Amino acid sequence: MIKQELKELGILATNLGSSTGQNWFATGADITSSSPVDGQVIATVTCSSHNDYKDICVQAKKAYAIWRLVPAPQRGEVIRLFGDKLRSLKPTLGKLVSYEMGKSLQEGMGEVQEMIDICDFAVGLSRQLYGSTIHSERPSHRMYDQYHPLGVVGVISAFNFPVAVWAWNTALALVCGDVVIWKPSEKTPLCAIACQQILADILKQKELPEGISNLIIGEKTVGEWLVNDTNIPLISATGSTAMGKTVAQHVAARLGRSILELGGNNAIIITPDADLKMTTIGAVFGAVGTAGQRCTSTRRLIIHESVYEQVKASLIKAYAQLQIGDPLLPENHVGPLIDQKAVAHYLDALSEIEKQGGKLIVTGGLLTGKGFESGCYVKPAIAEVENHYDIVQQETFAPILYLIKYQGDVMEAIAIQNDVKQGLSSAIMTNNLREAELFLSAQGSDCGIANINIGTSGAEIGGAFGGEKETGGGRESGSDAWKAYMRRQTNTINYSTELPLAQGITFNL
Repeated sequence: MIKQELKELGILATNLGSSTGQNWFATGADITSSSPVDGQVIATVTCSSHNDYKDICVQAKKAYAIWRLVPAPQRGEVIRLFGDKLRSLKPTLGKLVSYEMGKSLQEGMGEVQEMIDICDFAVGLSRQLYGSTIHSERPSHRMYDQYHPLGVVGVISAFNFPVAVWAWNTALALVCGDVVIWKPSEKTPLCAIACQQILADILKQKELPEGISNLIIGEKTVGEWLVNDTNIPLISATGSTAMGKTVAQHVAARLGRSILELGGNNAIIITPDADLKMTTIGAVFGAVGTAGQRCTSTRRLIIHESVYEQVKASLIKAYAQLQIGDPLLPENHVGPLIDQKAVAHYLDALSEIEKQGGKLIVTGGLLTGKGFESGCYVKPAIAEVENHYDIVQQETFAPILYLIKYQGDVMEAIAIQNDVKQGLSSAIMTNNLREAELFLSAQGSDCGIANINIGTSGAEIGGAFGGEKETGGGRESGSDAWKAYMRRQTNTINYSTELPLAQGITFNL
């Protein structure tokens, strides 16, 4: 059902490798890409061998020597063309994202739109890579700082956003003068091949080296090559906290840099002053969107006892109306989990909730029968729990929503929200100005993202995206996140006829 889309994206073969003329090195073992939508194999993909990786690194290094000298506004023009191409291919690429990953078609289109948005942001940034002028303590001296390209950037992305997160990193890195080697999730290789093909066509059109954008496909070992390579000064990695800890240790051991976007355990606080209609919309979308497989998915609702029963009843009613099935059909709200391993984790979590004392009020479970043959469809579940339960403290990448009651003021709710190891996204639903301001203050949310009267999901490109604690501390996308992809240099110019030394030191010759 996806053959026409693959053809439109320049992916012409069912067995994809270097022999097909695609823009990556691939002479290793084969893997298959299967859709969680219907369980069908989409294509067989040839992975990159270690020798392929070495060749890619040589190609990237040569390309960097050229690309870093291209003026930043001209680099921005390449990204502008890439964004324009994405606009024309949005329906096609969006459908591939939906089919290969399993998110709704609307979400697949939205992910491609995020790519377009970051391209727009990066084009503007290409004329705004500002440094600062600094007043020197020495007469007739001028000081300033400036930013230079960093080098070859390694990007490791996850299956849940198979194209957008790469684009967040790549659009900024390329505008900054870096080149990129991308290791996508082995669960969504076709989305990566499509993106590589689109950008490679733009580079060819501008007569630029293809090594500016590079792709390596494979499993864990391929990522390890990137992480341990001393020639790659920056690794941007998205995935689980366990994976991020390993990446951080290895990159730090060689004094490299890392941008880590890891697990979330995101909560919405619901106070007595909340608009409960808005609350239901935000909570349901946050909990079941992408079948709960977003790092910003809503995992916990921390609800004041005075509105607890009302919120619970509203959620149960809303969950009864959810349509589960083929995500390419617009009437369905919830698609499949990525694979049957994810289903097993989901089922284990449901079992643990009851073992640890929780109560399932929307029971969930595996869906079988017509339309669910892939074995990847599950029912979104809701459970009443305590925040200290081990299962609640973990991130389960599935549509399970925990309800937690609080009795006191908003500071009690904030303490409950912060009492997890992760610190990505957070939100409060309230029309009370004092509660809102407390939530955003230094004694409020300890997360990288804190929202008022919107949910935990749906970050905008213009803001820096990332979190604290076991979420990794990295920042991608907007604001000044671009600085992570560059090296900072402080410059001092002496335009006098003397050489005064700092701190009043004299040294006469």
